[in-house]
Amino acid sequence: MEIRAIKTFHSVVEFGSFQKAAEKLNYSQPTITFRIKQLERDLGIKLFERGKVLKLTHSGRLFLHRSKKLLRDYQILDSEIEQLRLGITGTIRIGISEPTASFKFPKVLSNFLDTYPNISVDVFIEDTETCSQMLEKGEIDFAICGEPEIKLENYYEAFYHGKLVLLVGEINPLAKQHEVSLNDLRNERFIFTPVNCPIRIQIEQALKKTIGDSYKKMIVTKSTAHKYFVQQNIGVSIFTETSNLHPIAHTKVIPITDIYIHPSIGILTNDNHPINSSAAQELISKIKDSFSEQNDLAL
Repeated sequence: MEIRAIKTFHSVVEFGSFQKAAEKLNYSQPTITFRIKQLERDLGIKLFERGKVLKLTHSGRLFLHRSKKLLRDYQILDSEIEQLRLGITGTIRIGISEPTASFKFPKVLSNFLDTYPNISVDVFIEDTETCSQMLEKGEIDFAICGEPEIKLENYYEAFYHGKLVLLVGEINPLAKQHEVSLNDLRNERFIFTPVNCPIRIQIEQALKKTIGDSYKKMIVTKSTAHKYFVQQNIGVSIFTETSNLHPIAHTKVIPITDIYIHPSIGILTNDNHPINSSAAQELISKIKDSFSEQNDLAL
C-alpha cells in the first residue's frame, strides 16, 4: 500500500470523480484508475461504487476516516525528515501567560536556543482566554497557560498544579510567622489581578467565606508587578508559588494553611492547527521538564 495511492484516493473523494482528480493532479485518468484498483487489491476491499455518480462503499468511508490520520502523520514525518536534512529551521509562535512567561520561560528558551540556534521563537504574553482566541485564528502554534473555557477545537492538557502562597513586606508583622491562615489576614490590603482573572475569583471566594467581604483591596493588573508593591508595604499578595519563586529584597513568602486552590498550567493546542514541528515538540518537553524540576525541589 503506497502513500501516493492513498493521496490519490483522497483526491478522488475530494473532487468527486476520477477525471477531475486526474486534472487537478496533472495525471492521466488511467493512472488514477490504476492506483485506485491497486489500492483496493492491497486492502482487499472495494472502495467505490462505480456508476453515473461515484459513491464510497461502507468500507471506503471507513478507510477515508482512518487514513486521514495516516496522511497527517506522514506529513509530520516528512516535514521532520526534511528539517533533519536541511538543518532544523523555522519559527515557533507560542502564546504564554503570566507568571510562567516571566519566571519560568526565559531560562527554558535560552537552553532550547542553545540546541536549536536556527529556530526563531515569537513569544506572545497574553492571558489564557486571549491565547485561546489566538490559537483558534492560527496566530500561534500552541499556548502554555491556565485552563481556558472549553471550546470544541481546542484541547487542554494540564501538566502542573501549583499552590497559592502569601507575599508580604518584611516589616509586616506577618513576616515573623512561618505560616498563616486566612483569618490572620483580616486587616490587610490585598493586591489583586483584574476581576476577570480566574485565580483572583477563587481567592476572593475563599476570603469571603472565611473573613467576609469587608476587606481592603486594590488591582495591579500584572501579577509580575505585585512584588514591587508589596516591597513598599502597600499591601499583601496571594498568588501562585511560581510567581514567587524568586522574591525580591525586603519581601517574604509564607505558606497559607487553609486555602485549597491549585491553579493548573498546561499546553493548549488546536485540532485545526496541529503541531508539525519536532522542534516545537521539544520546546514543549523542556517546558514540562522545568515544572517537574520545580516539583522535585518542593519535595
